[in-house]
Amino acid sequence: MHSISIVVPVYQGEQTISALVHELDALAGPCVTPGGAEFSVDEIVLVHDHGPDESDRVLLDLERRFGQVRVVWLSRNFGQDAATIAGLAAARGEWIATMDEDGQHDPAFIGAFLDAAIADRADLVYSSPTNTRPHGLLRNLTSRGAKMVLSTVFAFPASTRFESFRLIRGDIGRQLADVAANGAYLDVALTWVVGETATVPVVLRAEGREESGYNYRRLFALFWKMVLCSGTRGLRLVSLLGITLTIVGAVMAVVIIVQALADGGANPEGWASIVVVLLVCSGATLLSLGLIAEYLGVALHILVGKPLYLTVDAPRPGIAE
Repeated sequence: MHSISIVVPVYQGEQTISALVHELDALAGPCVTPGGAEFSVDEIVLVHDHGPDESDRVLLDLERRFGQVRVVWLSRNFGQDAATIAGLAAARGEWIATMDEDGQHDPAFIGAFLDAAIADRADLVYSSPTNTRPHGLLRNLTSRGAKMVLSTVFAFPASTRFESFRLIRGDIGRQLADVAANGAYLDVALTWVVGETATVPVVLRAEGREESGYNYRRLFALFWKMVLCSGTRGLRLVSLLGITLTIVGAVMAVVIIVQALADGGANPEGWASIVVVLLVCSGATLLSLGLIAEYLGVALHILVGKPLYLTVDAPRPGIAE
């Protein structure tokens, strides 16, 4: 009998989290995977991430009604990644499945995840959606483009399988949560400690609410966090950019000198092109300095001890027990 803990970060789940918990409650008893393995969902860890709705009231009610539901209360909003890591630290199962709150992820695939983990001897199993995500065309194209940039420019060949619907070996998830520092991106951190991974095809369902909890600003913040967490490759790209601009500048200097000598020492024309070159080089310099500053900011947060998340003993004041 394999014990599974479910971790769900809740930011804007007032309308959707109850239905998900009811589905997970059906897996509380002895269940059998398609491959014949026995498992049971022994606990459901809901992490309250201080969204704009009244999810806290719903979570309190679910904790009263369902014995396997435990709520982790964060002191403020820390974001989905940090909330998920906080749930990993609190989970106690042999395996930990992470899911979104909006109802897109079908708990019926958890058994297939466990089968893949056993068959492939994998410590981490990602979902692999077979249908188009239930979002707008622009958001889907933006997401696909971001993953392409991460896989090509920042050397993440496996980044396209980074999904929030995943199954993690429990001891790995808990120990990773203990050492994760501020600025850590969960999926990138998992690549540091996990050897074998597997994927399972899943069908995404429509969201159970009209508006997604993630706007483009929050999605870009996640993308940028992933870039900064990727290591020093970004700094290497800055160095490569500097070398490239130096070579281009040297070639242009040789061309100007040759033209001046060919014209009998006359002053070369082309002040407009010089201005353009100055603007390009200045922009590249400022971009490089900005990227370096972002890396230094991440290092500073770690040095000063800024926590990735902070839990509290009770929900926000004014919520009846």
